Amino acid sequence: MSQDMKDSMMGVIENVIDPELGIDIVNLGLIRDVELSEEGTAIVTMTLTSMGCPMGPQIVANIEQELMELPEVKEVEVKIVWSPPWSKEYMSRYAKIALGVR
Repeated sequence: MSQDMKDSMMGVIENVIDPELGIDIVNLGLIRDVELSEEGTAIVTMTLTSMGCPMGPQIVANIEQELMELPEVKEVEVKIVWSPPWSKEYMSRYAKIALGVR
């Protein structure tokens, strides 16, 4: 998969906002990896801010919706992983500033 395709995928995923924090999930550091199979399956490996995150299913649905906008994507598979656990260190500088995290 090309870096351009990876960038396109991350770009559309940036439209997905964590409803609790009001910041997109890319800047929050929730996306661990994106891949696109030769058959056109987008595979997103991500985590959530907490295991009990009630917005998990909504976030996954939003990721699927955004990625399906890309012509190369025929199907979306989202894998949620808990290791390593999410922490504020994964957040971008932008997200830290927006949330007032030091």
